[in-house]
Amino acid sequence: MENIVLHKADTRGNANHGWLNAYHSFSFASWYNPDRIQFGALRVLNDDTIAAGMGFGTHPHDNMEIITIPLEGDLAHKDSMGNTEVIKNGDIQVMSAGTGIQHSEFNPNADQQTKLLQIWLFPNKRNVTPRYQQITLDVADRHNKLSQVLSPNADDEGVWIHQDAWFNMGNFDAGISTEYKIKKEGNGVYAFVLKGNVTINGQELNSRDAVGISGTDSLNIKANTDAEFLLMDVPMNY
Repeated sequence: MENIVLHKADTRGNANHGWLNAYHSFSFASWYNPDRIQFGALRVLNDDTIAAGMGFGTHPHDNMEIITIPLEGDLAHKDSMGNTEVIKNGDIQVMSAGTGIQHSEFNPNADQQTKLLQIWLFPNKRNVTPRYQQITLDVADRHNKLSQVLSPNADDEGVWIHQDAWFNMGNFDAGISTEYKIKKEGNGVYAFVLKGNVTINGQELNSRDAVGISGTDSLNIKANTDAEFLLMDVPMNY
């Protein structure tokens, strides 16, 4: 039985701290909505804009898979494992926090804002050794087709995490359609539209709208305008 939850952009939590304007798809920090705690293993989807020269000071994480997808500008990352990196649009970064890490993230540019998605998934193994991975994706690979950017397997396309999750990104021209087959029985897909207008299994979505669909084995996706979107295929029970 197909189950659909629709999350329109304007129903998200919003915290504007001046240096940070954050939109929360699920309960986070001071924004709490008992109906919006998680979608299966997907616990956090934050849509953040960080002002020039600003960022998050050093803070801890544990037992969470943390994925960062920069959308605009640069993000400087530093962590307790000794990684010092800058990620930009076209990159994807993952940290398996495991037994515990500390990191900081800031916008290194004095003259432009940084936009990013930060996504947290519950892991399928607790207390793993912390790890960091960052790769540069070929954005052209997602033109009018889905491009896998994350999976559970180190040998697959994209980064890998400790969870039976697969992420795909698409950058479709108006009128392009595709079918997506869910990777694992019992998984659902949370689809987030970055821009444009897309119809997924009959649900029309605009920029920053999302739909969570479970209890089905495939999605029918059509771009009604030029559109960019992210599909997060995650276990509903984990």
